[in-house]
Amino acid sequence: MPTPARAEIARHLERYREWERRMLAAPDDPAARDGFENEGQILRTLMGKRCAREAAQAAERRLRAADLAPTPRTAPARTVPKTPERPRATVPQHPATPRTKAAGRTTTTPRRGTRTPSGPTRHGEPAPAGTP
Repeated sequence: MPTPARAEIARHLERYREWERRMLAAPDDPAARDGFENEGQILRTLMGKRCAREAAQAAERRLRAADLAPTPRTAPARTVPKTPERPRATVPQHPATPRTKAAGRTTTTPRRGTRTPSGPTRHGEPAPAGTP
């Protein structure tokens, strides 16, 4: 599952904390409780957690980790040392030979199941002459 964008996580975490403050300030207000629960549901879905508090903690951890991670602009350039090239082994080339069976006999027919019948055949009718 792809992870949500850092900005989206930050926006929903901020809204969750705002609704939390409103609900704690007025616990009897049904609009504040509904907003808090709705934002908690969104945050749980984004972070893949079972409760809103775990989702908020996971969001904070992810944002903290993103702040500490080096960005392409600030990351030091890493150089990979070149390894000396080894000479490649040459494979002997064999002339094309016809396909043979295990006993050494040359086959002239294609593999089983690739042959097409030489006329229309229907279920239950005998195969045309010359087919095995």
